[in-house]
Amino acid sequence: MLAVLAVLAAAVLFGTTGTSQALGPEGTTPLSIGVMRLVVGGTVLAAIGFTLARRRIRRHPNPLPTRRAIALMAVTGVCLAAYQPLFFLGTARGGVAVGTVIALGSAPVIAGLLEWALTRRLPSATWMVATVLATAGVVVLGVGGAAGGAGGTDPLGLVGSVGAGASFAVFANAQRRLMDAGWDPFTVAGAMGAWSAGVAVLALPFVDVSWVLDPAGLVMTLWLGIATIAVAYTLFTWGLERLTAATAATLTLAEPLTASILGIAVLGERLSGLAVAGLGILATGLVLLAWGSRRPRDPAPYTLEG
Repeated sequence: MLAVLAVLAAAVLFGTTGTSQALGPEGTTPLSIGVMRLVVGGTVLAAIGFTLARRRIRRHPNPLPTRRAIALMAVTGVCLAAYQPLFFLGTARGGVAVGTVIALGSAPVIAGLLEWALTRRLPSATWMVATVLATAGVVVLGVGGAAGGAGGTDPLGLVGSVGAGASFAVFANAQRRLMDAGWDPFTVAGAMGAWSAGVAVLALPFVDVSWVLDPAGLVMTLWLGIATIAVAYTLFTWGLERLTAATAATLTLAEPLTASILGIAVLGERLSGLAVAGLGILATGLVLLAWGSRRPRDPAPYTLEG
């Protein structure tokens, strides 16, 4: 039960990301928010991850570092860094509810295709049907857009959300390879935090982050960094070790649910009938994807960090 609650809490924290951005101060940009989120969150995640890993590897040491392992760890950090501005661009242009759900819907689809390309293992029929449904849902969402809007979802926002899903799919596959090779999950999470924070620090001189001096900007940065990256990833990593893939995948559906509820209730977002239908189709595909992940050889869905 504690593991279930840990993954559920992580998914809910992930789901607050878009709303936190929308409630932030004036003068922010997707890039500047992403940079500050990683400077704080990546650093704290690295500290927590390496501290927890140090206690565990006394009993189960990590493999000796290789160039491949170091490269994969770098990939996780760089992709997590790329995910940030893409996700915030998607939610800023397409709305919190739609942007988050498109990112969530595209991530497991792209992750499964990447898994297939890397392993040459043909996905199951269940996964294929779920992928078709999820893709159709994204297309309907793109056509439907917001209620009262000019038509479809903003094209740049759609690109941002799908790009965020692709970034997540790449670093999820890299993490999976590291853990399959015997690396401790908290070591992998800590390395991802360290590399992503390093990328963010390099980008810091090129973005305007003066909004951080605003009290609302400081609160937003601390929440996005500590709560939605450091705490959420620590909870998810701890819980995932103790749950089946199907259970974890189903629990992570709390993320788009949280984002949609906050987008509608807090931000006053409204969706057109066609967009609601797209959300329904996409949700059906995700549920089917979660159900199909009970088979151990299926490409397992990955949770979406928002």
